[in-house]
Amino acid sequence: MKESLRPGIEYEHRFTVTDAKTVPALYPEAPEFQAMPAVFATGFMVGFLEWACIRAVNPHLDWPAEQTVGTHVDVSHTAATPAGFEVTAKVRLVEVDGRRLVFEVEAHDGVDLITKGTHERFVIDSRRFGERLARKAGGGDGA
Repeated sequence: MKESLRPGIEYEHRFTVTDAKTVPALYPEAPEFQAMPAVFATGFMVGFLEWACIRAVNPHLDWPAEQTVGTHVDVSHTAATPAGFEVTAKVRLVEVDGRRLVFEVEAHDGVDLITKGTHERFVIDSRRFGERLARKAGGGDGA
């Protein structure tokens, strides 16, 4: 982590919602999702917020040796967004506690505020993380 990784970092990220990011696309094998409206899926919205947070801090890490993984999400999804709309996420790093990072996040679709809340990420050493994952996949304890 670089010295520049400090509270106050802000980032704005834009994305146009496509049919591939709507509720029916979230789990194509789930008939319940297929019957739902084709609006920006909460699961994809969370990923969009994560993407914005990653982009906010990557310049302040030794990327790609250091990366971040999401560890907690606390957001509300308060308005439906149809495909074709551009969504804008605004994220702000508000706390750095060792390797734990806390962000305030929100997104707007040009008409409505669609989400607001917090997101936590953890800085990892990508090589060690990969080694632990390989042990876990091979039947080891993952520690």
